[in-house]
Amino acid sequence: MFFLGKVDLSGSGMKAEEYNETLKDVVMRAVKVYLFIMALTFLGDGFKPIIFEYFTQIPSTVLYWVNMVSAILDNATLAAAEIGPAMSELQIKSILMGLLIAGGMLIPGNIPNIISAGKLGITSKEWARLGVPMGLVSMAIYFVIIFVLKI
Repeated sequence: MFFLGKVDLSGSGMKAEEYNETLKDVVMRAVKVYLFIMALTFLGDGFKPIIFEYFTQIPSTVLYWVNMVSAILDNATLAAAEIGPAMSELQIKSILMGLLIAGGMLIPGNIPNIISAGKLGITSKEWARLGVPMGLVSMAIYFVIIFVLKI
């Protein structure tokens, strides 16, 4: 519940002014993110033969819907594993839109979901109750925009 003055972040009684982080916490988080991005780069390079051989053959519409799996898997990892320079612009757009939209449907979908849910005390069930219906409607709307209207 948000109101002027003190902010109750999760109903747990924690106030905004009670939350503190040290410089060491921030630096360690930055190092972990850097290492994660470095690992994603290595993962993408390792998957290049698979991308060139298989992913370039998959139709864009299939890539769009298959990437709903990013609701339960990290979308950054999937993007690193799937996208390659031999793919068409429509294939890349399909992958990215599928990952972006579906990644918000559940907490594990992307790092900001995990951080937000943790800091706000949102459970997976609460998140899914809103995220899954909104995500499915959004997926359908963007499917029409990308593949039917060709925008």
